[in-house]
Parts: sequence; C-alpha cells; structure tokens
Amino acid sequence: MGAKLSSGSGGSKFHIEQNSDINVTPFVDIMLVLLIIFMVAAPMATVSVEVKLPTAVAPPQVNPPKPIYISIQESGDVFIGDYPTSLASMGADMRTQIGERDPENERIFIRCDRKTRYADFMQVMNALQDNGFYSVALVGEDGNT
Repeated sequence: MGAKLSSGSGGSKFHIEQNSDINVTPFVDIMLVLLIIFMVAAPMATVSVEVKLPTAVAPPQVNPPKPIYISIQESGDVFIGDYPTSLASMGADMRTQIGERDPENERIFIRCDRKTRYADFMQVMNALQDNGFYSVALVGEDGNT
C-alpha cells in the first residue's frame, strides 16, 4: 500500500491520502526473471549424448497365487472362499482350491466372527494341520475403525 500526496485543489500541502491500488510492477519483474531462468535452464535439462540402449529382456513374472480365505461363522459354519465346506471334506476342498501347489508352503488366511466359539476355531485349525496345511495367518479387523 502506498501513500498519495495531495495534488490538485482541495487539500493542503501536508494532507496525505491512502492509495489502495495494487502495485504490479514488482510482480511482473519477478515473473520476467523466472521466465529468463527457465529459458536458460531448460536446454541444460535435455541429454545431448547419444547412447544406444540395449533392449530390456526380463523374464515374465509369475503372478502370486490367489490367497485362500477360510471363514468361520458364529454358528460354526465353515466356508472356503465363498463355498461352504465341512470339517470332514475340508482337506479335499482345500486341495481342489490350491491345485498343484504344495500344501505345506501354502498360506491360509482364517477369518472368524467375533462370537465364534474357540472350539470351532480349533477344529478348523486341527483339520488344516491333519491335511498338511501348516502356514496359517489370522485375519483381524483394523483397530482404527
């Protein structure tokens, strides 16, 4: 903001008014300096040395296998993915789900309802171990919700 000295009639020599016009001159000066800097720096950012790069030959990556989830409801019903199963047929159903993969190295994720009985959970764990599935992960709800 600047001050405007009195000019013209109606004011004394020492009367000062406030000037509320925006002074754009410093802004334009800064923008011109930045423009010149970018015009000078842009050609330096390009690479002028020619290099013949080899073609990238990478072996195709195998997608990780789809994780297998076992869900146990409050009533004790057991599901592999979205399909119901029983403790007696769990081993065969699991082998169908994993296909040719090794059951000992296959990670199984178990989800339970909050009110699931511990005995139902342990029966599922024992059925998995009896059928050679030893890598088990428990799925819980995030504590931030």
